[in-house]
Amino acid sequence: MKRLRWPRRMPVDPYVVLLLGTVVLAALLPARGTGAEVAGGASTVAIAFLFFLYGARLSTREAVAGFTHWRLHVTVLACTFVVFPLLGLAARGLVPVLLTDPLYQGLLFLTLVPSTIQSSIAFTSIARGNVPAAIVAGSFSSLAGIVLTPLLAAALLGGSAGGFSGDSVVEIVLQLLVPFVAGQLLRHWIGAFVARHKKVLQLVDRGSILLVVYTAFSEGMVRGVWHQVSPVRLAGLLAVEAVLLAVMLTLTWYGAKALGFGRADRIALQFAGSKKSLASGLPMASVLFGAHASLAVLPLMLFHQMQLMVCAVIAKRRSHDPLAADEEQAGGDERGDGDGDGDGDGDGDGKGGEGAGEGAPEAAGRPGAGTGTRSR
Repeated sequence: MKRLRWPRRMPVDPYVVLLLGTVVLAALLPARGTGAEVAGGASTVAIAFLFFLYGARLSTREAVAGFTHWRLHVTVLACTFVVFPLLGLAARGLVPVLLTDPLYQGLLFLTLVPSTIQSSIAFTSIARGNVPAAIVAGSFSSLAGIVLTPLLAAALLGGSAGGFSGDSVVEIVLQLLVPFVAGQLLRHWIGAFVARHKKVLQLVDRGSILLVVYTAFSEGMVRGVWHQVSPVRLAGLLAVEAVLLAVMLTLTWYGAKALGFGRADRIALQFAGSKKSLASGLPMASVLFGAHASLAVLPLMLFHQMQLMVCAVIAKRRSHDPLAADEEQAGGDERGDGDGDGDGDGDGDGKGGEGAGEGAPEAAGRPGAGTGTRSR
């Protein structure tokens, strides 16, 4: 059996470094008074614009092509919005032994947010999995999360999450879903412009997320919520998240095998079904939690970097799997069956806010392995 090798260069996301720097800035120079009001208003506008860009980027071509591989996409959605939340609810038993109640609320919220797009595609490509399936699965999860995440939060978190209430569902529809739909409707006219200026717009939406983080953590500092967190509690949170990630990676890999998926589809399902989106989660937390957003997003920020590091190790290991070449060739021979045959040329980076380090640059050029669901 091959030993699991630690990659020489760990994927420490530069964008996560910027996020942590923003947290430090908010701790040293929090926005107060009029400055806080201005930052809050700018944050609201930035979130709406961020989701408008998501709508303008998302191509419907992969979604239409991916309907033929519905079993895989339904399984990813089930992992993201059913299995993850159930594990989050089970973690309630760790309060107050390992987690404080606010940290648990943040952990539970983490389990409710949608999956990633860009990093799922990148790691699937590195591991020589089904890249078109990863594109569609991530896009479906992101779109479904705009509706499902606030509904699940209303059902599972209720009024216990500080500023969250049922009215937040209406607010998130107006602030997130309406701009997203507007972006989709205007995509025919602005899609080419968005594609040409992709890098510039990535800076805009990543800057929007930084503004959201600064506003949330500033309010947390002013209200003194950070006095509730100790190093011991943070260590406990990291341990719980490590177990959560390990459980989901195991369930998605062996569960996919039990459901009869081939190796290429199992890879796509594992990476899309075990990861959570920082880019979608941060704006949603800002809307849902209000003044308590700073603690609510802390578990998500930690989980984000953890999943990048662990999935990088797994993707490298899968890329050296001796079965990869055989199944990749077999998948190419069976192409055209109709299962999961997306063309893979769409908006793989549909969530520019995910961070520069979420995917390896070389991933985009690697072919996706087998496109069909095959029993082994």
